[in-house]
Amino acid sequence: MGIYKKLGWFFKQEKKAYITGVLFLFLVAIIQLVPPRIVGVIVDEVGQGTLTLKRLIQWLSILVIAAIASYLFRYIWRVNIWGTSAKLERILRTRLFNHFTEMDNSFFQKYRTGDLMAHATNDLTAVRNVAGGGILTLADSVITGGTTIIAMALVVDWRLTLIALIPLPLLAIASRVLGSKLHERFRGAQAAFSNMNDKAQESISGMKVLKTFGQEDEDVEEFRQKTKQVVAENRKVYKIDSLFDPTITFIMGISYVLTIIMGGRYINSGTITIGELISFINYIAMLVWPMFAIGRLFNILERGSASYNRVEKLLLERSKIIEKPSALTKKIRGDIQYSIEKFSYPKSDVPTLKEVHFELKRGQTLGVVGKTGAGKTSIFKLLLREYDRYRGRILYGNEDIRDYTLDALLQQIGYVPQDQFLFSTSIKENIRFANPELSQEEVEKAAELTAIHTDILEMPNGYDTVVGERGVSLSGGQKQRISIARALIIKPELLILDDALSAVDAKTEERILSALKKERSEQTTIIAAHRISSVMHADEIIVIDNGEVSERGTHADLLIQNGWYKEMFDSQQLEQKIEGGAD
Repeated sequence: MGIYKKLGWFFKQEKKAYITGVLFLFLVAIIQLVPPRIVGVIVDEVGQGTLTLKRLIQWLSILVIAAIASYLFRYIWRVNIWGTSAKLERILRTRLFNHFTEMDNSFFQKYRTGDLMAHATNDLTAVRNVAGGGILTLADSVITGGTTIIAMALVVDWRLTLIALIPLPLLAIASRVLGSKLHERFRGAQAAFSNMNDKAQESISGMKVLKTFGQEDEDVEEFRQKTKQVVAENRKVYKIDSLFDPTITFIMGISYVLTIIMGGRYINSGTITIGELISFINYIAMLVWPMFAIGRLFNILERGSASYNRVEKLLLERSKIIEKPSALTKKIRGDIQYSIEKFSYPKSDVPTLKEVHFELKRGQTLGVVGKTGAGKTSIFKLLLREYDRYRGRILYGNEDIRDYTLDALLQQIGYVPQDQFLFSTSIKENIRFANPELSQEEVEKAAELTAIHTDILEMPNGYDTVVGERGVSLSGGQKQRISIARALIIKPELLILDDALSAVDAKTEERILSALKKERSEQTTIIAAHRISSVMHADEIIVIDNGEVSERGTHADLLIQNGWYKEMFDSQQLEQKIEGGAD
């Protein structure tokens, strides 16, 4: 029952609806007492020979009225209880989704996508059932059971009622034992479902890789094993769950036997009539549902409790990127002073960045080059405040970036990562993602700056062409250019291209960079690349090696230094000549 305490905030919020629902449940329970009693009276009148046609019509009319009233009242409690429980699911799902958007990278590294999807769907459905089916089952079992027992004692005989209730304590014991086991096994079933969900998401996302390496059969087998595990864990749940009904049936069977034996004696002694015994047996039949409901209630509560604990665990997670109470809300503007003495990723003692220092005047372009894994992207992650724990400072406009609100900082930074992500919608909607009200003319202007406008016009539906999930229908170069256009839409104070031109040919790259230089002459740009041609026109270039700045200067300065930069430039120039000769 602890789950109801945890959801107390919601029941207080929606108390009017739940009180109304429970009230009409009570009225339905009262109305349900009428038919068994009428049947008993009719039997006695038949036995005594006093039943007339008029009398029979009267009794039948009461039964019809009771049926209509029961139908209307059931409708009202269903709307109030089931309808309100859907609000809980909506509130929790919205809260959980908002929580996801506020979390930092560490959170998404800790939890797999499939797990988060399972929490946001399967677990929330189980919690909703607590507020819907759980409340209904609890209230219905208590009200129906209570009113029926009272009717048995007052209308028929209190002694026979006590005898019939003798086996019921066994039900409480059985429910407690089975309920605790059910909770433990349901947690295992939910974990197995999360693993299967994660596997499905991973396989669908990586289908191209699977097909490229011919691993379809192996992946299907792995998914089959995950599914087999889900079935096995759910069977453990059902084995316990299936014990509830037989246990209740057995206990109610004992009650029937005691009632028939003692009821027969009471009829012989004239204590009760045959009609009253029939009414009493019908009342016991009405007790079957409350007894079954108790078993069902434990199932719902244990499932809901396990699911709510999992969701609550997520909601208790806190982002390590915390805004100061008096954080700056003004837009970032000015020079960048980047001074990092040391930075290591969480749970790692190995420094990722060491003594990385540079200053970038507003309107200048910085080039960042280096080997794969040298630390280029890590530099950007600190600029984007994906991590705040480092030794050093990053100033923007003479203000520490940690003193800004996240919105003030990030809304002025256009970041195009190595792995471009496009939404499964039209090209136009992808480009104007940050500003859905943007005109077609402005969308096309951004596309022209990134040399993708002509490509788009050649597509079947132009700017209305749907790109598919993650841009599956586009080439790598097209995805990169659309992503850059999307970043330019917000007219960012700082544009970061993190190896964002790697899939674009040299001529197209030159056109894009020339257009960007002209368009962004008063705004700052940082370009990270493996291809030297992407950064050679930058105002300053830094070479990152093992997290440190090994070389710095202009393109001409670095060629004179005769280091890694010159070696890579000469190598790429040679490759270009060879390719040109081959053509």
